[in-house]
Amino acid sequence: QVQLVESGGGLVQAGGSLRLSCAASGRTFSSYAMGWFRQAPGKEREFVAAINWSGSSTEYANSVKGRFTISRANTRNTVYLQMNGLKPEDTAVFYCAADINQRSVVRGSADYWGQGTQVTVSS
Repeated sequence: QVQLVESGGGLVQAGGSLRLSCAASGRTFSSYAMGWFRQAPGKEREFVAAINWSGSSTEYANSVKGRFTISRANTRNTVYLQMNGLKPEDTAVFYCAADINQRSVVRGSADYWGQGTQVTVSS
């Protein structure tokens, strides 16, 4: 069982930055691929970024490439999402996800999900 708790959301002006964190419980964190998703009001949840167990492989949605960076610290059981150049269209609830299989994370069918953290970008 893995429990995920996101933090770091908030209100920021367009062009600003935020760093989201996702703290995971359990001693097998380093075995899991991790990912970030987001869901804006009235829209479906969408993939943002994923990272493999070691951090050597990352994937990004086209909409965030070059602006967002996913990373992880296995010694801290934490995955991060550094978000730069934020735009109003980035406003959403951001969710952390974990699964042994990175493809499952990317497809949105991960076994474990956090409760989400709100990110609001003002214009």
